[in-house]
Amino acid sequence: MQNTQGIVKRPIITEKATMASEQMNRFTFEVIQSANKIEIKNAIERMYGVKVTKVRTANFGGGKASTKYTNRGIVQEKARKWKKAIVSVAQGETIDLFNNY
Repeated sequence: MQNTQGIVKRPIITEKATMASEQMNRFTFEVIQSANKIEIKNAIERMYGVKVTKVRTANFGGGKASTKYTNRGIVQEKARKWKKAIVSVAQGETIDLFNNY
């Protein structure tokens, strides 16, 4: 099991994630790729002092991102790889993302 601070990289604050946190009590975080759902759950519970009921994860990136034409020819870049965790917390509990980061 890894260090709690090392698992969660940052909260993801977008319009869609903010709406999910307000309406459905779900919070979105970027986590390290090697973390599993149990480690993510334990890290969020320790960091914010809430009861996590469900964790969903998704892996992104690694595919073709863009093509550049240089004097060496055509260069294709890859998108960075990252993992997203959507965490549901117990009814009545909340995470204040703006004051903790």
